[in-house]
Amino acid sequence: MGYIITAIVIALVIALVAMVVSMYNRFIRLRNNAREAFSTMDTYLTKRFDLIPNLVETAKGYAKHETEAFEKVIQARNMVQASGNMEQKLAGENMLSGTLKSLFAVMENYPELKADAHFLQLQRQLETVESEILNSRKYYNGTVKMLNNAIEMFPSNIIAGIFHFEKMPLYEVSDEAKRENVQVKF
Repeated sequence: MGYIITAIVIALVIALVAMVVSMYNRFIRLRNNAREAFSTMDTYLTKRFDLIPNLVETAKGYAKHETEAFEKVIQARNMVQASGNMEQKLAGENMLSGTLKSLFAVMENYPELKADAHFLQLQRQLETVESEILNSRKYYNGTVKMLNNAIEMFPSNIIAGIFHFEKMPLYEVSDEAKRENVQVKF
């Protein structure tokens, strides 16, 4: 009889350890997926960052007196690049989208700029990158949602607490006016 109780206790301990290991590994997989999604989004943002100086320089040739709009775009770009963590980077990204939208509105007043071949090529590249950014944001938010759900739901929240898994921020647009995709029509 003692062997049966011992066997049951051992089986329960093994099952509990297996459950903890399984949940821990799931958290690692979810966290790595979210980090990879952020990295993917960051890669597309970097592509956009690389296009912005070329776009601004091309536009400056046609709109020399619009320096304030150009400076705001470059300042926002630099702020994003200098950000220290994900929350700061995502907030800076929101600001950059807003300044780009303002720049494009200013550029509507320059028909000769809209006809420049180099500028049109940059515009098409930016449109492609904006689409890639949008898709990567969706993927990032999906992976973060899965991780955050696992961290908050019972019984996995117990394991998350024991091993100090923390929620990651969703990419959210804080300003309603910025919720629209950047329009790059010249």
